[in-house]
Amino acid sequence: MALQLFGIPVSRGMAIGRAVILASARLDVAHYFVDPGMEEAEIERLRAARRAVRHELDTLKADLPPDAPAEMAAFIDVHKLLLDDRQMALDTITWIRQRRYNAEWALTAQLDVISRSFEEMDDAYLRERIADVEQVVERVLRALRGSAGLAHSASGNGDLVLIAHDIAPADMLQFKTGVFRGFVTDVGGKTSHTAIVARSLDIPAVVGARAAGSLIRQDDLVIIDGDSGLLIVDPSPVILDDYRLRQQEAQLARERLKRLKFTPARTLNAEPVELLANIEQPEDCAPALEAGAAGVGLFRTEFLFMNRGGKLPGEDEQYAAYSRVIQAMQGKPVTIRTIDIGSDKPLDAEDHRDGDFTHLNPALGLRAIRYSLSDPAMFRVQLRALLRAAALGPLKVLIPMVAHASEIRQTFNELDKARAELAAENVRFGPVEVGAMIEVPGAALALPLFLRHFDFLSVGTNDLVQYTLAIDRADESVSNLYDPLHPAVLNLLAQIIAQTRAAAAWKGRPVDISVCGEMAGDPAMTRLLLGMGLRSFSMHPSQILAVKQEVLRADPDKLAPLVQTVLSSFEPEELQAALAALN
Repeated sequence: MALQLFGIPVSRGMAIGRAVILASARLDVAHYFVDPGMEEAEIERLRAARRAVRHELDTLKADLPPDAPAEMAAFIDVHKLLLDDRQMALDTITWIRQRRYNAEWALTAQLDVISRSFEEMDDAYLRERIADVEQVVERVLRALRGSAGLAHSASGNGDLVLIAHDIAPADMLQFKTGVFRGFVTDVGGKTSHTAIVARSLDIPAVVGARAAGSLIRQDDLVIIDGDSGLLIVDPSPVILDDYRLRQQEAQLARERLKRLKFTPARTLNAEPVELLANIEQPEDCAPALEAGAAGVGLFRTEFLFMNRGGKLPGEDEQYAAYSRVIQAMQGKPVTIRTIDIGSDKPLDAEDHRDGDFTHLNPALGLRAIRYSLSDPAMFRVQLRALLRAAALGPLKVLIPMVAHASEIRQTFNELDKARAELAAENVRFGPVEVGAMIEVPGAALALPLFLRHFDFLSVGTNDLVQYTLAIDRADESVSNLYDPLHPAVLNLLAQIIAQTRAAAAWKGRPVDISVCGEMAGDPAMTRLLLGMGLRSFSMHPSQILAVKQEVLRADPDKLAPLVQTVLSSFEPEELQAALAALN
């Protein structure tokens, strides 16, 4: 009888294959006390393992094929930075010297300490960064016991799917050249590095399937449905044939989508629709252009500030990164978001400016623009770099989590100061449009204030849903309540779009509005958003062609009355019926 399991779908598609179980190196870590006087020898054993892992990562990076996703090299660099983290090394050595723990025990003990600090972070993206630390520790543990990693874990012939506690992004090169067709992990979320790489490689993947590692056995036949998060273990012949047919149909559909790259994104009534790319690194520009993106709708700058041992990036380093994106996009518009991070979610262990950052509710604390305005010198460095980069091409600056008029005034004051400084220094800079992220219900309900001051708006639906419904989407105990189709969310979103489109009448010019959250990249949401009046979508590059296909099939004039029915439906059954009629 087939066994069905569920997890979080993070990369679309279907994979069928025999299970390869990658056991976690942490499961069988030896725990013993080293003999008195042997502490330094144990420390040297740890250092030798770290040197071996550094060589392994250097080799992995050197051997990256030319067509490997740009994220791969960046994530390997992140792992090298974590491996060389001085504080973690010193703390691990302290366990050996003071407690006489063996190296493996000391390493996992320190990992547990770090894990607890990450678990207290409210931001889902940053909380999932513990996976990077765990993956580096796994490599060191394997080096300590002389074990092979993922590259040597699979043998035999045929299609395979990987079942693991977690998978390091660097190890996922095996999916590009090997026999693995998809993967399942016990942990992870939609914003983990592993999920990001899975999407860039177009690998069917399900994460956060807590029971998978214990219930799936070696060589079980497994179906991975990356669209729904469903896992089927030992399927019947009928189910297997059905999913193989779905695989073939999906492959044909992907090939057809590629033909749309150069087709203008226009609805059936000839309205142009802007399809933009969300990117994490400058290297992501290549896949964005390959997918036919009209520009970059969201460039997240957090990577510049992460894992730096408390040292912030300088103006020239930031300018170089922003310039690379503008030049790579070949004249297409680029929107760069200022740092979206908080002191409740430290950049790394050494980045505490004031010592104690314990908050009762970090999600409502010092984060995003509040964090930037709390350190004007840091903020102005970023603004100066952005203004300088604007001299190279069309650039928009996006301000995250703005909610108050005072924040708007302070932001523009800092921008004016940055311009004045550059002018006084005779440094070349260019014009920028300034926009606000609408992701707090308070901002959505005070929209005229934002329309008055900003050149454009971008709706961050992920946080807007989270704050509107008071649901932490990364908290498994309530994640089932996180619902982008909740009537309150839909009506708030429709109100934002309608008010922004109407602003042209009193402002004298249109105010551009886009959606850059998960909803924008979900083809099932495209007709709904078009019917609300949205004409600019920003998403992961891999989603652009699928959304474009929906745009080409849609007639907004016919969708608008159907959307009004959706917006007036509050009971679940009514809402589902209205959505079914829309799609």
